[in-house]
Amino acid sequence: MSIRVMLVDDQVLLRTGFRMVLAAQPDMEVVAEAGDGVEALQELRSTAVDVVLMDVRMPKLDGVETTRRICADANPPKVLILTTFDLDEYAFSGLKAGASGFMLKDVPPAELLAAIRAVHSGDAVVAPSTTRRLLDRFAPMLPGTSQPHHKELERLTEREREVMVLVAQGLSNGEIAARLVLSEATVKTHVGRILTKLGLRDRVQVVVLAYETGLVRAGGGGTG
Repeated sequence: MSIRVMLVDDQVLLRTGFRMVLAAQPDMEVVAEAGDGVEALQELRSTAVDVVLMDVRMPKLDGVETTRRICADANPPKVLILTTFDLDEYAFSGLKAGASGFMLKDVPPAELLAAIRAVHSGDAVVAPSTTRRLLDRFAPMLPGTSQPHHKELERLTEREREVMVLVAQGLSNGEIAARLVLSEATVKTHVGRILTKLGLRDRVQVVVLAYETGLVRAGGGGTG
C-alpha cells in the first residue's frame, strides 16, 4: 500500500514541488493539502493520512501547535516538520509537540523520501546538524533527578539500557548494531521492547526521556 502523505505549507509553489517529487514514487501518494494549520486539522477529519509534511511558520495556526493538536488524537498520522529555519527552538518545540522528525526544506529529494519512509515505519528523523546542537543546548535545561522516570528505566534489561543510550546519542540501528556487535534485526527488537516497556511512541521520545532521567548527559555521554 502507498504511504498517504499530506502537505501543509502556506506556499503553493512549495507544495507543488513536493507533490511532483512524491508523485514520482511508486509507494507514495499525496492525498491532501492545506495552506495553514486550521485547514490541515479540517482536512484530517475526513482524510486518512499516514505522514504529514508540516511547515512551521503559517498564518492562523503555526506548525508546532498544529502538530500538538494532531498528535493529541488517537492513532494520529506521523508528522515530519519541514522548515527553512534551522533554529533549535523550532526543532525542540516541534519534537516536544509530538513530531517524529525535523528537516530543512532544502534537503535533497532522496533524503526527504527516505525520511518519509523512515517516519512511516516508526523511526524518528532529525537533521544531524540540528540534533547535535539541539541536545547540547537543551539537555542541561532538562531535569536529571526525576525519580518516577528512573523507576521506569528499571524495567529495562542491561542490554536495553545500552541500546537506549546509543539511540539517545543519535545512532541509527545499523550504527548501534556495529557498536554492540549485534545484528540490526536484534537492535530493532531491543528498540521495540524499549518503546513498549516505557510506553513511548518513537525514538524521539526515547531521546527526551534519556535526557530527562539523566541516563544521557549533554554532550552525548551515557551515565551507565
